Amino acid sequence: MASRAPAATGRLLVGFRKWYYNACGFNKFGLMRDDTINEDSDVKEAIRRLPEPVYNDRMFRIKRALDLSMKQQVLPKDQWTKFEEDVPYLEPYLEEVIREKKEQEEWAKK
Repeated sequence: MASRAPAATGRLLVGFRKWYYNACGFNKFGLMRDDTINEDSDVKEAIRRLPEPVYNDRMFRIKRALDLSMKQQVLPKDQWTKFEEDVPYLEPYLEEVIREKKEQEEWAKK
């Protein structure tokens, strides 16, 4: 019985994450989670480092979402971004930028 508790908790947590992902609403416009990150200087640098095809895909999703929002429409349900398809494409670059910034601050202290 004790071995089943973590599995049940994991399924419950995944179910909650999927519900919350759909409740946020950005997927109805075809956006991914990383498209909604507030752009500060670190995020802007991470976006600058994206490969060109990934950057172009990001810009297409954002422009389409803005257009749909202005028209007060959403995509057809079959075109919504699914929880399983939403991969963190920006996070690796953002983590690298933050790590480099901390490293520069450490060097500046010396």
